[in-house]
Amino acid sequence: MNPEKIEKILSKLSKGDCSVGEALEQLRTLPYDDLKFAKLDSHRELRKGIPEAIYSPGKTDRQVLEIAARIIARKDEAVFTRMNEKVYRKLKSRFGPRVRWYPEARIVTIGVTKRILKGKVLIVTAGTSDIPVAEEAAVTCELLGCKVERLYDVGVAGMHRLTSNLKQFDSADVIVVLAGMEGALPSVVAGLTSKPVVAVPTSVGYGASFGGMAALLGMLSSCSSGIGVVNIDNGFGAGALATVIIKNKYGLS
Repeated sequence: MNPEKIEKILSKLSKGDCSVGEALEQLRTLPYDDLKFAKLDSHRELRKGIPEAIYSPGKTDRQVLEIAARIIARKDEAVFTRMNEKVYRKLKSRFGPRVRWYPEARIVTIGVTKRILKGKVLIVTAGTSDIPVAEEAAVTCELLGCKVERLYDVGVAGMHRLTSNLKQFDSADVIVVLAGMEGALPSVVAGLTSKPVVAVPTSVGYGASFGGMAALLGMLSSCSSGIGVVNIDNGFGAGALATVIIKNKYGLS
């Protein structure tokens, strides 16, 4: 973040040398925060309504701690995905209550404030083994300001489990459906509802599931309309997409 540039933009706005819209557009495109090993996108929420997400695997503990320190110094927000407990404990020890841990979702937040919840996302899993990725999607939606309902373990191996809960579809704005194995559940759900469906293939399954590739290809090849497919095990991406749909529906920033 460049304070001098911000001051210049605001000065032009106060003098009437640019409009509010022009100032906002300039603020959206301000430089990133360069840590050399990472370039923090300090205006992602301004552009997209979603705070910066940091993928934790592959980063050293020192890098994660330095990123967190910079975020806190600028009084910003961030979501760390796929966080392990060891690094979380280091963050908690150093930064205290500003750090929050969602163990099942493997998410840590830094400075994320509670939003007023709008709209509703229904998270549906084919099996219990899909829940860790489902929780990543659910917690992402909740952090970003959406109400969430959960409907777990209703896969096609026992269709009565799904059909006995169809009323939950009616009150949802978006339905996120997670499945491994052959990945059939999103097609079934999309064929039963007019709501947009975000399909998430998971890496759950036996050998021929190829770590989620069978589910991914099945979802991409679905004959049901109204489905958008994210990458294998990408719970955060599914939650972010569902949130963007709801924010646009309700005109939220």
